[in-house]
Amino acid sequence: MIGHPLGASGAIKIAASALAIKHGIIPPAINYEHPDPDCDLHYVPNESLKRDLNCVVCNSFSFGGKNSILILRKYLN
Repeated sequence: MIGHPLGASGAIKIAASALAIKHGIIPPAINYEHPDPDCDLHYVPNESLKRDLNCVVCNSFSFGGKNSILILRKYLN
Protein backbone atom coordinates (compact mmCIF):
# COMPACT_ATOMS: atom_id res chain seq x y z
CA MET A 1 0.00 0.00 0.00
CA ILE A 2 2.96 2.33 0.55
CA GLY A 3 5.49 1.03 -1.97
CA HIS A 4 8.89 -0.26 -0.87
CA PRO A 5 10.66 2.07 1.57
CA LEU A 6 13.89 0.01 1.24
CA GLY A 7 15.87 0.25 4.51
CA ALA A 8 12.88 1.43 6.53
CA SER A 9 10.59 -1.43 5.49
CA GLY A 10 11.38 -3.68 8.47
CA ALA A 11 10.75 -0.89 10.97
CA ILE A 12 7.47 0.05 9.26
CA LYS A 13 6.33 -3.59 9.28
CA ILE A 14 7.09 -3.95 12.99
CA ALA A 15 5.24 -0.69 13.76
CA ALA A 16 2.23 -1.81 11.69
CA SER A 17 2.25 -5.22 13.41
CA ALA A 18 2.42 -3.69 16.89
CA LEU A 19 -0.42 -1.30 16.02
CA ALA A 20 -2.50 -4.19 14.66
CA ILE A 21 -2.16 -5.97 18.03
CA LYS A 22 -2.83 -2.81 20.03
CA HIS A 23 -5.96 -1.79 18.09
CA GLY A 24 -7.16 -5.29 17.14
CA ILE A 25 -7.28 -4.57 13.42
CA ILE A 26 -6.02 -6.83 10.64
CA PRO A 27 -4.94 -4.66 7.69
CA PRO A 28 -6.33 -5.62 4.28
CA ALA A 29 -4.65 -6.97 1.17
CA ILE A 30 -5.43 -4.21 -1.32
CA ASN A 31 -6.49 -4.76 -4.95
CA TYR A 32 -7.51 -8.37 -4.29
CA GLU A 33 -10.32 -8.75 -6.81
CA HIS A 34 -10.11 -12.20 -8.38
CA PRO A 35 -9.79 -15.12 -5.91
CA ASP A 36 -8.07 -18.24 -7.17
CA PRO A 37 -10.47 -21.17 -6.63
CA ASP A 38 -7.48 -23.54 -6.28
CA CYS A 39 -6.01 -21.50 -3.40
CA ASP A 40 -8.61 -21.52 -0.65
CA LEU A 41 -6.96 -19.34 2.00
CA HIS A 42 -8.57 -16.85 4.35
CA TYR A 43 -7.59 -13.51 2.86
CA VAL A 44 -8.54 -10.07 4.16
CA PRO A 45 -9.46 -8.44 0.85
CA ASN A 46 -9.72 -4.65 0.50
CA GLU A 47 -11.19 -3.88 3.96
CA SER A 48 -9.67 -4.40 7.39
CA LEU A 49 -11.08 -6.81 9.97
CA LYS A 50 -11.60 -6.09 13.65
CA ARG A 51 -10.28 -9.03 15.69
CA ASP A 52 -8.73 -9.57 19.11
CA LEU A 53 -5.10 -10.31 18.22
CA ASN A 54 -2.69 -11.95 20.65
CA CYS A 55 0.24 -12.43 18.28
CA VAL A 56 1.36 -11.37 14.80
CA VAL A 57 3.95 -12.84 12.42
CA CYS A 58 5.99 -10.19 10.59
CA ASN A 59 7.97 -11.29 7.51
CA SER A 60 10.71 -9.16 5.97
CA PHE A 61 12.18 -10.23 2.63
CA SER A 62 14.79 -7.89 1.21
CA PHE A 63 16.69 -7.48 -2.01
CA GLY A 64 19.69 -9.78 -2.08
CA GLY A 65 18.04 -12.63 -0.15
CA LYS A 66 18.22 -11.33 3.40
CA ASN A 67 15.10 -12.58 5.15
CA SER A 68 13.82 -12.39 8.71
CA ILE A 69 10.68 -13.30 10.58
CA LEU A 70 9.64 -11.84 13.92
CA ILE A 71 6.68 -12.86 16.05
CA LEU A 72 5.14 -10.17 18.24
CA ARG A 73 2.90 -11.12 21.13
CA LYS A 74 0.53 -9.01 23.18
CA TYR A 75 1.96 -8.16 26.58
CA LEU A 76 -0.15 -9.83 29.25
CA ASN A 77 0.22 -8.89 32.90
